[in-house]
Amino acid sequence: MGALDAVAGRVAGGATVMFRPSGSSMVPLIRSRQQVVVAPVDPSKLEVGDIVLARVAGTVYLHLVSSVDLARKRVQISNNRGRVNGWTSHDRVFGICVAVDGVTRSGIVGKALAADSNDSSS
Repeated sequence: MGALDAVAGRVAGGATVMFRPSGSSMVPLIRSRQQVVVAPVDPSKLEVGDIVLARVAGTVYLHLVSSVDLARKRVQISNNRGRVNGWTSHDRVFGICVAVDGVTRSGIVGKALAADSNDSSS
């Protein structure tokens, strides 16, 4: 089980979670070890460019929505370097990134669901 699996479980359970993901696939949107806040999301409101916590083919990613298929209730997930991870159904999209290092992301209004409470992990 990867580090993001535990975060995904908490977000799927209704918590808004702060954590510091590592890796460079989302630079410059998210740099390695920057603090992010991920809240539960209404997947039907997602748009291209949203950063989501989602499971694709068994792996949990904090990556971009690169395409939306509302008819089939799924989204395509990609990193910020052009690599497409694949399509995933709405029930495998756990949360949306609402802030990076304390800066609220634009375009998130109305997408995040009410969360139980802030939870933080490093």
